[in-house]
Amino acid sequence: MSDQFKIGDHVGWNSEAGQVSGHIIAVHHEDFDWKGYRHRASAKVPQYEIKSAKTSHVAVHKGTALHLIDD
Repeated sequence: MSDQFKIGDHVGWNSEAGQVSGHIIAVHHEDFDWKGYRHRASAKVPQYEIKSAKTSHVAVHKGTALHLIDD
């Protein structure tokens, strides 16, 4: 099971553009539709909506793709 993050956590992840960071704005524990795609989520494997600190773009990732950043 991946680490459990919470709303407000500052996290980082790798993207095509390199290392990105932002804050979690939502946590999904059930399957959901987002930007035309069905995302799978559960209590054991949640998906996180993260708002980029640099661009304000919102991305969705599983916890295994994220790491916590100490502020």
